[in-house]
Amino acid sequence: MQFSTVHPNAKIAANVDISPYCYIAEHVEIGEGCVIGPHATILDYVKIGKNCRIFPGAVVGAIPQDMKFAGEVSWVEIGDNTVIRECATVNRGTAASGKLLTKIGDNCLIMSYAHVAHDCHLGNHVIQTSYVGLAGETDVDDWAIIGGGSLAHQFCHIGVHAMIQGGSRITKDVPPYALAGRHPLSFCGLNNVGLRRRGFSNEQIDRIREIYRIIYNSGLNRSDACLEVEREVPPCIERDNILNFIRASKRGIIKFTDLSVDE
Repeated sequence: MQFSTVHPNAKIAANVDISPYCYIAEHVEIGEGCVIGPHATILDYVKIGKNCRIFPGAVVGAIPQDMKFAGEVSWVEIGDNTVIRECATVNRGTAASGKLLTKIGDNCLIMSYAHVAHDCHLGNHVIQTSYVGLAGETDVDDWAIIGGGSLAHQFCHIGVHAMIQGGSRITKDVPPYALAGRHPLSFCGLNNVGLRRRGFSNEQIDRIREIYRIIYNSGLNRSDACLEVEREVPPCIERDNILNFIRASKRGIIKFTDLSVDE
């Protein structure tokens, strides 16, 4: 901790490696095995799990960039085995959202210059590529990958195992298992490569494909298409994930395109 400023009341596990020129505020908890790189800044009201790495220049726990923020105590929570790369920023939550919490799960990778705004909730195994900006209250579910330079509108929801093409403008919700690309952002099929890498069987992938055939190509509106899926597809976790996602969507889901994108 030589040349670093670490508040004596910060709760830091004994084996945390703190490089020179870091700043760690008072209301901070850092779990076992973490590595805090030089010039990293961890401000008040941050909890970091075990075996995380915070790279040089990252800023975790800055106050929200939200005019409604009134100085309330709010938090950033980061799970275990998560990596925050160079110059990424993660802001605290707000009372206006009702959450008071920005949360990043386990085994996530937040690449260089990415931004996680107030009250965003990221699941486990999420990859947020370099220069991706998530506006406030964006939710990203487990195993989602967001391509470099993409921008997410506030309140958007990105589903489990979805993959989004780099440079995308995310203004609608991206449903589970989707490969999304083009402009405007559209459903371009399934994230086949990602699903196979994570052990999905041909039967599971075919089932997901059939669900989306009904959702996007049956000519039914979304509500009726969901009912048709319930009639035609036997109960399974993939069916439930998709139907629950669509029915809970506040911004509406992305539209379909028959133009392919590279995975």
